Parts: sequence; structure tokens; C-alpha cells
Amino acid sequence: MLTIFYILLLIKTGRCSDHQIFDTKNVAVEENVTLNCFRDRLWHSTNLFWIRLVSQSFPEIVGSTMSYDSPIIENIHHITTKQEPGTFVLHINGAQLSDTAVYYCIKVRQRKMTFLKGTFLQVKGPDPGITGVTQDSLSNPVHPGDPVTLQCSVLSNSENRTCTEDHSVYWYRTKPDESHPSLMYSQGNNSYDCERSPEAASQQKCVYSFSRNVSSSDTGTYYCAVATCGEILFGNGTKLNIEVVRHWDLTNTVLILLCVALSISLIVIAFLIYTIKEKHKTSGKKSYFYIDFLNSIWLGHTHLQLICKVKYSETFASDHFFTLF
Repeated sequence: MLTIFYILLLIKTGRCSDHQIFDTKNVAVEENVTLNCFRDRLWHSTNLFWIRLVSQSFPEIVGSTMSYDSPIIENIHHITTKQEPGTFVLHINGAQLSDTAVYYCIKVRQRKMTFLKGTFLQVKGPDPGITGVTQDSLSNPVHPGDPVTLQCSVLSNSENRTCTEDHSVYWYRTKPDESHPSLMYSQGNNSYDCERSPEAASQQKCVYSFSRNVSSSDTGTYYCAVATCGEILFGNGTKLNIEVVRHWDLTNTVLILLCVALSISLIVIAFLIYTIKEKHKTSGKKSYFYIDFLNSIWLGHTHLQLICKVKYSETFASDHFFTLF
């Protein structure tokens, strides 16, 4: 609509014609198209224009003529404009997808512009008959080194299919830290399984698979793209999250548990020493105690002696001593 507004800034707009028409025309690729616009040869000082409006582009004049009879024929690529009795004709020879646009026939007289006819021309390519492209999500957690299979299901209906071209499937990955998708895999025409629906023979489902052993760098969203008959259809995407097990967390947990166990052991030993010492106070005998560590364990660079027992002796032995580390 902005493009039309820009035109109105340049030319004064007159009253719309009583014969103003706007219609829609759907055609197939390579089909010939003819658009007609009313022309009265008795209009004085009047020019007629065919203008094409394409989305996100400036208006393009594809043909012009006078109101009076003239044999002039204009050609722009495969578009021809010419006069016929009572009409100004626009003819497209072998329409292409790029010809999809809005075509206006405009009458300009003494800087006053009137829209006589508008046509939205939609050029459709061959129909691949694809009704949907879906991807399944992953239900189980994935860890580095795990095999992962992503699946892309292509649903199609052969009754609506007018294109016999095979499908080509591409797998793309997007990551938050990457500005553009990365092509991960290109699938051939024979690497898929198809099955027909038991309810309708014309409906079928083809499953394309992509498998690999993942690493922590494979995190992202994976999309399958189905290319066929000049079209590209994308799936809904499968999000792949890689859960990394941090070994330093496990080591710290074991270390803390061993320290707690050692602390509890020392508390128990102190309690036993106190109990035995109090017991022998009543007998009047002097007692000596020492701790003999029997075994030890290495954890990283830390040497912990864990297993010990308390020995009791009524005489002090000089070769008994404490060893903690």
C-alpha cells in the first residue's frame, strides 16, 4: 500500500470509474495469461498504463498506450501490451513464479489518475502433494558419546501431486552462539522408509533418519528441510541437549564423605578411650592407650589412613606412636 501512496503523491487522484473491477486469477507455471482493461477511443488527452506491484519492490510500468486507436505494441521480456477493439490488453507468455503480483490498469487524464481494473495474479508451481513435515522430540537424556537418531516424517497425498520430482532432505543445526544455520547432513533419495496409510491408499508417510554419536559440542536445534518441485519445506525442529557429567563434582563428593567418615571414627575412638579410662580408674591401675592405624587409602594426591583400632596396655611402650597422615 505504501507504493500506491507514493504514486498518489505525484499524481492527483480522480473519482473511481463506475466500471472499476478487482479480481484474482490463479494460473500454473508456463500458462499464458491475458488481462483486459476497458478503453474508450473517444477519451481525449488520456493515457492508459499497466502497472505491476510486487511485494517489497517499487511499482513497475509494464505497458502504456493512448486512448485513441494505435497499432503500437510494447514488449518487456515475456510481457506484451497492445490495443484491441475497446480494450488495452496485457499478455504474459509462459507465466513464471516471479510474475505473481498485483496488476493495475490506470487511466491518466490531465494529471488525474483513475484505477480502472486490478488483478491479483498468483502463479503456482507444480504441487508436490506434501501435507506436512514433522519431527519427533527426544524423550531420554543424552550424554556425550551416546548414539542419537533424529527422525523427520514427510506426509504426502498423491491425489494432489502434480510434480513427480523426488524429495531431497537436508539436516541443519542452529545454535544460540551461531548467526547462521550449519548444514549437517544431506540425505539421498533412497535412504528413507515409506508406508501407505491403511485408511487411504493415496496418503503415505516417509521417514528420514539422521544418526550420529554426539559430543558436548553437538548441542542445538536440528531442522530437516525437504526440497522438491522448487519448494523447500521445514520441519518443526528437534532440540538436542547434551548432559555433561562433571567428574570433579563426583570426586569432591567422595572426598567429603570420606572426611565425614574419618571424623565420625575419631569421635568414636575418643569415646572408647574415655570409657576404658574411666573404667580403670575404679581399679586403681594406671593405663596407657595408643591408636594403631592398620590400613590406608590414596585419593588423588591426598593420603588418608582410615582403618584403625584402639589397643590397651598397662605399661607404656615407647615404640607406640600416633600416625595420622
